[in-house]
Amino acid sequence: MNEKLQITSPKRSRPRTGWEGFFPYYAGYPETFAKALLQSARLRKGATVLDPWNGSGTTTFAAAQLGVAAIGYDINPVMVVIARARMLALSEADSLEPLGQAIVARAKKAAKQAPPTDPIRTWFCPGSAAAIRSLEGAIRHQLVGSLTMTTEGNKIDKISSTAATFYVALFSVCRGLVRKFQGSNPTWLTVPKHHSSKVRVTARELHSRFIQTVREMAAALEARSNQGELWLEEQGAWQVHLGDSTQAAVEPGSIDLILTSPPYCTRIDYAAATRVELAVASTLIETTFEKLGRSMVGSTRVPLHPIPQRDDWGTTCHELLRGIEAHPSKASSGYYLKTHLDYFDKLSRSLDHLSASLKPGGSAIFVAQDSYYKDVHTDLPGIMTEMLLYRGLSLAQRKDFPLVRSMSSIHRHSRRYGRVKTAVEAVLCFRK
Repeated sequence: MNEKLQITSPKRSRPRTGWEGFFPYYAGYPETFAKALLQSARLRKGATVLDPWNGSGTTTFAAAQLGVAAIGYDINPVMVVIARARMLALSEADSLEPLGQAIVARAKKAAKQAPPTDPIRTWFCPGSAAAIRSLEGAIRHQLVGSLTMTTEGNKIDKISSTAATFYVALFSVCRGLVRKFQGSNPTWLTVPKHHSSKVRVTARELHSRFIQTVREMAAALEARSNQGELWLEEQGAWQVHLGDSTQAAVEPGSIDLILTSPPYCTRIDYAAATRVELAVASTLIETTFEKLGRSMVGSTRVPLHPIPQRDDWGTTCHELLRGIEAHPSKASSGYYLKTHLDYFDKLSRSLDHLSASLKPGGSAIFVAQDSYYKDVHTDLPGIMTEMLLYRGLSLAQRKDFPLVRSMSSIHRHSRRYGRVKTAVEAVLCFRK
């Protein structure tokens, strides 16, 4: 690894704008951070970069922009759609609005219903849900083919960047319409208690919002071209797949550099953060919100089976788990201990596969944030360091960035425990 890696702050210091602004999903580091690191790594020609928690696709996007081959996978099918949309070629900007108009025209002619079981009706009244389903159906029939919707089942990681872009436009419209249900936790939407409080939007207004979003996306994509961005066809080859980090997704010894950020140990429900999108795209997705939430690293659901602790989790992890089990607060030795065991079990199994995927001399860069359980410090950077050292990697570089506000400080009871106000986001650089 190059000892002079350019490590800038992995925290977003400003709202995302332009093309990047259409992928405003929680967590993740900015494009500038990924580009600076990848450029300074001086990867050899033909190198491959991996992000196993690819999210909205910052790593794969930045690598492709630099001419580096990249593989990204994520367990959340919505994030696969979003990451693939982000890779849309700059040359497609001029076709977006005409395609959007054709989709709206089809939605008007082939109106669909939203049955009572349609998850989009969680937040929308029946008529509005039907208008959304008609628009989604038009996108699907116009742009999604047999490579994605196969006789063996839907393969979301085959969806084209063009089709994915129109899904992202519809995601954006629907998120805007349900904004009133967002609570203090930015990842959570409340469920309306009464039918009368559900969102009502006419088909005409929905279509207008959709076309306006498509126009804004086209303008943002064109702006990247005017700023001198390279065409994606001339850049690094990329792959974005649906995949579980706890299972082997790439060949052992095939990766030159890993750049990623695992789900943090802060009880963020990452499935809930995309619940509206999961509802909109439910006709393409072959999982449920509940099943996805249980399978993710950082699940807030109690595991179905007992999880034994492993020696390779390290001393710091075991001390944390003892502190949680002994904590006098309600459910510490039950629910909270079990969900933490689930988190570290999935994290350690993920690191098993990631360590094996690296070539000899390959590098792995992780962004990890510490947090608190009540007044018990969760030193995730330290825990990950011990886990990776156990797996034969060496820590070449670490840089810490203080955070004034983190998810663990948002909770209204956090002051009760006298915990410090700042958290640390660490960039950990390892070599095999």
